Amino acid sequence: MDEVLFMISVLDRIPKKFFEHMTGTNGLFEIRIELGGNIFRVFCCFDEGNLIVLFNGFQKKTQKTPKGEIEKAEKIKIEYFKNKKEDGKGK
Repeated sequence: MDEVLFMISVLDRIPKKFFEHMTGTNGLFEIRIELGGNIFRVFCCFDEGNLIVLFNGFQKKTQKTPKGEIEKAEKIKIEYFKNKKEDGKGK
């Protein structure tokens, strides 16, 4: 995981093998990690350009990403930006 996050932070173009925009979403990306023959995915988005916010992760067992996992990530993303906006009002 650390290696993939490092790549994302320093490279202008990250290979699709490790990082890809999720089609049909509003700015949701998928980080791909292979560890010990298992495949894991972590959803994330960008906040203010360079900051990557990590959301939920799961072990991928099928070709298609489960819709429920995408929906969960979208809900977390909405909640993150809602909380950020509310926190900014008090300053």
